[in-house]
Amino acid sequence: MKTLMTSKRLRIWTALLAIPLLAACGGHYYQVTAAGGGKTYYTRDIDHDDGHLRFTDKATGDKVILDNAEVRKITEEQYKNAVRK
Repeated sequence: MKTLMTSKRLRIWTALLAIPLLAACGGHYYQVTAAGGGKTYYTRDIDHDDGHLRFTDKATGDKVILDNAEVRKITEEQYKNAVRK
């Protein structure tokens, strides 16, 4: 009986601890604009490598590398509306 209660408590604590971790994994949404008011891209993941920004544009599927760009966090709704077009 003690093993059953311990197992149940372990599952409950695991679930309670997992909720904030899963919520934190929701990620961010970014709008990336090339320097000088160039093209705008939308992505959820940006790699900073040797002064370059590397990411995949979700609207087109193109892999993009930029030397200079403005990166702005946007809402999930803004992101979804932009990549839907």
